[in-house]
Amino acid sequence: MNYQQTVDWLFSQLPMYQNQGKAAYKADIGNIVEACIKLDQPQLKFPSVHIAGTNGKGSTSHMLASVIQEAGYKVGLYTSPHLKDFRERIRINGQKISQKNVIAFVAQNKSLFNDLGASFFEMTVAMAFDYFAKQKVDIAIIETGLGGRLDSTNVINPLVSVITNISMDHSNLLGNTIEVIAEEKAGIIKSNTPVIIGKKQKEISSIFESIASSKNAKLVQTKGYTYDCDLKGNYQKENINTSVETIIQLKKLGWNVSEDNLKSGLQNVVKNTQLQGRWQTLKLNPLVICDTGHNIEGIKQIVEQLKSINYQKLHFVIGFVQDKNIDEILDLLPKEKVDYYFCQPQIQRALNVDKLKSIAKKKGIIGEKFENVSLAYNQAINNAKSQDLVFIGGSTFVVAEIL
Repeated sequence: MNYQQTVDWLFSQLPMYQNQGKAAYKADIGNIVEACIKLDQPQLKFPSVHIAGTNGKGSTSHMLASVIQEAGYKVGLYTSPHLKDFRERIRINGQKISQKNVIAFVAQNKSLFNDLGASFFEMTVAMAFDYFAKQKVDIAIIETGLGGRLDSTNVINPLVSVITNISMDHSNLLGNTIEVIAEEKAGIIKSNTPVIIGKKQKEISSIFESIASSKNAKLVQTKGYTYDCDLKGNYQKENINTSVETIIQLKKLGWNVSEDNLKSGLQNVVKNTQLQGRWQTLKLNPLVICDTGHNIEGIKQIVEQLKSINYQKLHFVIGFVQDKNIDEILDLLPKEKVDYYFCQPQIQRALNVDKLKSIAKKKGIIGEKFENVSLAYNQAINNAKSQDLVFIGGSTFVVAEIL
């Protein structure tokens, strides 16, 4: 198979949460454990940092990778989902895994994955571990997919575990209360391994403290820092604090990261890691911004930052996937000086645009509907005057189609 055929096989032959949602989620890690055994335990051949959380784990992962890269280390980075290219999920020093490596890995292990009935995510995690081991990275930053305890990435023995924050998301999979979700995320805490808690949340602090204590894991709460970062969302302040605290812990373990490395790494995240979609400016006249925030907490932060921008009218291009709490999210959205352009991304679990428009109308949010993201975006751009703001969001997949 060539590269496109290989990627098509990965996408279409096996379940993938990105398209199918709950049907692709497996509540056990047996497959990845077995796959790693067959691959000669690649996940144990490099040091790692493991990152879970509801919001911010992707940005934090990229910040850490950038800082450690600035210190001269060879840094693997595994994140999900991708925006445009499958290979974005697996990088070393910002460079995507090659098409040749993707083809070779799948060709060599296709029968194994068929025998296991492995999911898309399990195969991708195995590919990342195998690639990082063979490329002899100095360290890998590993972001969880969903949850933590039963996430396929949870077979590593990290130097540091990181939990960014906890809010209600994927409750159909992880639990219907913030306490239950916190317990799932806390599943990445390992024995005798420090764990960074990125956000102090009174209602769940005791959960982290209890689990960390039972595993003799040093629990570290982040402090406030004043470093600059090229990721400009106001919500990044929390992720900066989490990243800095994690670097401090790595330095205590002997990793050589200077103050200059820390500053430069935070100021060059996009350059070093190629991260996209986080409060990203696409045009200046009119101002066009996109952001992948897609759950209640993410949308809340977006709406707060929109209030800080001076514009005549807001043109909001928006679409969702089916498993979000749309009613609560829509309650957060602005209703003054704004035109809405409802759309749906081209994936199986996209929320139907007619349904979205109908729910929004009941909330007093009126707008036009469009068959796809591109049509909605083009109309917003055509309608916007020079002093207006065009914002694209609601879903990672909506943003991906614009980028």
